[in-house]
Amino acid sequence: TTDVFGNYVIQKFFEYGTPEQKRILAEQLVGDVLRLSLQMYGCRVVQKALEAVSVDQQVLLVGELKNHVIKCVEDQNGNHVIQKCIERMPSDTIQFVIDAFRGQVHRMALHVYGCRVIQRLLEHCPHHQLTPIFEEINRGILHLAQDQYGNYVIQHVLEHGRPQDKMAIADVLRTQMVMACTHKFASNVMEKALVCGNEELRRVLIGAAIGDPSDPNPPILTFMRDRYANYVVQRMLELAQGGQRDLLVIRLKSQIGMLKKFTYGKHIVSALERIQKGQSLAPYALADPHHGQHTHTH
Repeated sequence: TTDVFGNYVIQKFFEYGTPEQKRILAEQLVGDVLRLSLQMYGCRVVQKALEAVSVDQQVLLVGELKNHVIKCVEDQNGNHVIQKCIERMPSDTIQFVIDAFRGQVHRMALHVYGCRVIQRLLEHCPHHQLTPIFEEINRGILHLAQDQYGNYVIQHVLEHGRPQDKMAIADVLRTQMVMACTHKFASNVMEKALVCGNEELRRVLIGAAIGDPSDPNPPILTFMRDRYANYVVQRMLELAQGGQRDLLVIRLKSQIGMLKKFTYGKHIVSALERIQKGQSLAPYALADPHHGQHTHTH
């Protein structure tokens, strides 16, 4: 199972063997699951076993990982096994993963592998099971949103979280509007909030960007010429509705001369021109070399 070639043979047995062969093969892994999970080729065999065997055998195999969850999560091989547990096992059988994360959520969200495991939990576990996870995330929204790994966790809460968690994130983004829009990682969180939020949440965030009509220097003026925030402005143009959209267009059009002088402003000029022609501003139409993040899989 730990051989560079032999592990593929074992994987094929788990893939194409009879249920009885799979059961007998899985029994051979018992007692060795932790060691295999931390090994480059062994972790692939454990993952394949988790895909192939019954729930009872899954529970038997991962029982060996219960007191070593964080060790596995922080390991370049072991994290894949924990992710596979979350993806392939009934949520009530992986409570041990959530228990291991108590008090560690913030630190794990900032970790290259830990952030991926939290994302899998958010995707596959019911909200009531994730209450302690949400509570710890909510205590560090601002820090996580600005982190190269933590921002993915906040984006996942916006996609998979409870309504109150989404509002908690929106409140932080609204009060930290300029930072959030002009930050390399937090600007992705802002875009996600606009895309995944309900109409009220969008209205609040876009309203904060437009600012008070009497304000000669609203946040939107800063955003238009910023290398990250200009993408947020494009997203606002795409998603704003009714009078708010009209106000946003008026604010931007009044600055069109200045916008044409800036590399990032030109993206917004193009978006305004498409609006004028009645063309769609669907996500694929946005000028988005952005910061590489939307094509980055985690």
